Amino acid sequence: MSDLYQAYRSCTLCPRECRVDRTSGRLGICGESAELRIASIEAHFGEEPPISGTHGSGTLFFSGCTLLCSFCQNYQISCFHIGDRTTVEKAADQVADLVKRRGIHNLNLVTPDHFLPHAIDLIQRLRTRGIALPVVFNSSGFEKVELLRQTEEYADIYLPDFKYSDAELAHALSHCRSYPLVALDAIAEMVKQKGFLDHFSEGRAIASRGVLVRHLVLPGQTANSIEALSMLFAEFGPELPLSLMSQYRPARMVKQAELNRPLRPEEFSRVYNHLLELGFKNCFVQHMEGSPEEEDPFLPDFNRERPFKGNLR
Repeated sequence: MSDLYQAYRSCTLCPRECRVDRTSGRLGICGESAELRIASIEAHFGEEPPISGTHGSGTLFFSGCTLLCSFCQNYQISCFHIGDRTTVEKAADQVADLVKRRGIHNLNLVTPDHFLPHAIDLIQRLRTRGIALPVVFNSSGFEKVELLRQTEEYADIYLPDFKYSDAELAHALSHCRSYPLVALDAIAEMVKQKGFLDHFSEGRAIASRGVLVRHLVLPGQTANSIEALSMLFAEFGPELPLSLMSQYRPARMVKQAELNRPLRPEEFSRVYNHLLELGFKNCFVQHMEGSPEEEDPFLPDFNRERPFKGNLR
């Protein structure tokens, strides 16, 4: 086993630091061993415009997750661990094929934290093949600063969530009271490394570097969202690139009753108005359109060969 993969022997890749020897076949809190498993590799059109562009973002959805949110729309892979055993070399072949066939704009690693050694190995192998696409680290925001310092030379764009300002809500939905402080520290490190997304700072149609923070408004939790925006404004100021999302749909029944319904337009409007009042300047806003009961083409079903209907183009 190379030095890169030694991290799996006593795993501390995420802030939970379960210290499981994943090389023995035991599963970490992420639900994964040291054997690489990927649920989907395809050109994805459901990201923000400077990430998806016109040709799509080359997304790799890793099985498992370190945060395990009860409401996760990707619960089939984060909680039920759908995904295929594979190798870094095979994944590199699939990415190379997407580059050739689809002309993807970037390599988008979705929740790669618990497979960070494999992710770094993949990037290194692609570079030796002459494939030097911008690399997007697409994450929950629940990340260790010291691990982010290891990813600095491999990540070009950070696309973190900032899910919770409320520690008790973070505990109720993700068993993680430390989330707000951990995520703020992580985002601060990302901004220190890469600055703000160059789509805004340099006017690039397709982003190549920087940080874009996402926040999903949850049903019945507008206070959490309003405070989350306030915390981000206080920490990073009005130039911080933000993506405010309204796409929540109940993907499965959960204990928290309010999460078993779609977001209401008045809830999203309350949060959006607060964003305007704060004066954020660089924003993508996913306004609510149509009926909340309409099928979302980017709500995935990882039992299908092509999980996202919105990618069928």
